[in-house]
Amino acid sequence: MDRRQFLATGSAAAFTAALIPAGAWAVGGGDAALNADFARIFDAQVARSPELASSLGLDKGPLAAMKGKLSPRTRVKRAADVAATKAALTTLAAYDGAALSPAAQLNLEVVRYSLGTQIASTEKFGIDSAIRPYPIFQQGGAYFSTPDFLNTAHTINVASDAEAYLSRLHQFATVLDQESAVQREDAARGLLAPGWSIDLTLGQMRALRGQPAATSSIVQSLVRRAAAKGLAGDWQGQAAKIVAGEVYPALDRQIALMEKLRPTTRPGDGIWRVKDGEAIYAMALAQATTTTMTPDEVHRIGLAQVAEISAQLDTILTAQGYTGGSVGERLAKLNVAPDQVYPNTASGRTDLIASLNAGIKAMYEKLPTAFATVPTQPLEIRAVPVEIQDGASNGYYNRASLDGSRPAIYFINLKDVGDWPKYSLPSLTYHEGVPGHHLQISLAQESKDIPTLRKVGFFSAYSEGWALYAEQLADELHAYATPLERAGYLQSFLFRAARLVVDTGIHAKQWSREKATDYLVATTGFARPRSQREVERYCTQAGQACSYKIGHMAWTRARAKAQAALGDRFDLKAFHEILKEGAMPLTILERRIDQRIAAMRGAG
Repeated sequence: MDRRQFLATGSAAAFTAALIPAGAWAVGGGDAALNADFARIFDAQVARSPELASSLGLDKGPLAAMKGKLSPRTRVKRAADVAATKAALTTLAAYDGAALSPAAQLNLEVVRYSLGTQIASTEKFGIDSAIRPYPIFQQGGAYFSTPDFLNTAHTINVASDAEAYLSRLHQFATVLDQESAVQREDAARGLLAPGWSIDLTLGQMRALRGQPAATSSIVQSLVRRAAAKGLAGDWQGQAAKIVAGEVYPALDRQIALMEKLRPTTRPGDGIWRVKDGEAIYAMALAQATTTTMTPDEVHRIGLAQVAEISAQLDTILTAQGYTGGSVGERLAKLNVAPDQVYPNTASGRTDLIASLNAGIKAMYEKLPTAFATVPTQPLEIRAVPVEIQDGASNGYYNRASLDGSRPAIYFINLKDVGDWPKYSLPSLTYHEGVPGHHLQISLAQESKDIPTLRKVGFFSAYSEGWALYAEQLADELHAYATPLERAGYLQSFLFRAARLVVDTGIHAKQWSREKATDYLVATTGFARPRSQREVERYCTQAGQACSYKIGHMAWTRARAKAQAALGDRFDLKAFHEILKEGAMPLTILERRIDQRIAAMRGAG
């Protein structure tokens, strides 16, 4: 992994030293035992998930056999995972926090929270996830994730890697059939995606199935990369035989199942349409935001934020000559202005991605003024694969492997470049790349104070809240070159505020997909196709969209508290060093900020 460290300034170093008393984070007897148990729990998780092993770059050496496997998608596998997680929680319950160092206490609390969350949905509702309750939908299922996983996480360097790829293709067919069985059972109790979601799903399945096996993307991924490494062998012939003879028949069976189930799905778009829907949404919202906010509270916050941000945008747009109509209508006009749109061509897409790379490079030059530690792990920017772009999110980030064998990837959906007017792109880059997800996750992965078990953990409100905070920080670093680029940043915030309204509207107030899309278009000015894809995501992944703005508010509140309490002693670089403590629930983050403030006051 290519890394570069920037040394802290004297004030930042002093601030950090004041926050952590000498030896407080050193490993003692209790810490050593706890860390050993963390390691065992992590090793057990990797042993149960070949996909996790590959995504972290651990599918080598003693774990080399993992590279040729896929996880079963069965109820037996789910039950085994739940049992293992319960056993881990029992092990951790034996620890007395008072006997641990502050760092170990934090690690213990966060890991317990995370493990408890992992099994809560299964324990209470018999589903894998309150946020993602449907086994198969337009952004979920083996048909959607496995080809992308094989292309991005399964590295190919030697012949055995290519053989492992073939082994996983064999198992892909089995996994499809297993998942079909689970979906058939779940549909009997109402856990079936909305009708339009099934239609999108079927369209993507047919697009995958419709490719000639030999030239399909899943075969060509192997062929292309094996050729790049000079690996001799008939990889195309072998892979095509598996795809045509095993994968496609399994996919045909899944297509037939979803076609049969399509007329049976319940009406409506939100999670309220299924049994225990209100309770499932309450859990989803709590897990996504790591707070106890009710849907009504989140809805009201969203409406207030929309009004506040719209007022700021009104000022900028008016000054730039966009004066007629609502803020959303003016943004819609700006979105299609000729000077703001890349050509919807291959060269236009190439130029768009080149602009994103230039933005990343320029931001790296600014980061040392706000961060004491700046990792530079490789970051690639890629278009979302065409076979899944109809249902995929507009942009998302995949972390790098722990061993550096695979870089982090920032994906952007380029189905229609008209979804991405030029003024809106800088804020997206700062969100997905630096100083957003890439910086935050990289710092956690490099941290010496947190166990690997926590490095691979994820709290949406923490991470997505940080990414929005990063967009705001970019404004403070004068990264938005024009007033319109700053309008793009505020539009991004407006979009996330509108999500609070839309997500709670869909799941708690029974808004339709059409009503939610109308609201998003009118409020943000985003093109309708892009807005509808977003709404479709919220319908099938309850609560997650609320994590962004709720998390952002927590980060800005934490910084404001530290600034008010410390006055002239506040150091922005030192404040950002909390990223080295890793992702955590917002309630714990707030307490850690308070503790850091108290330590600094005591040191003064």
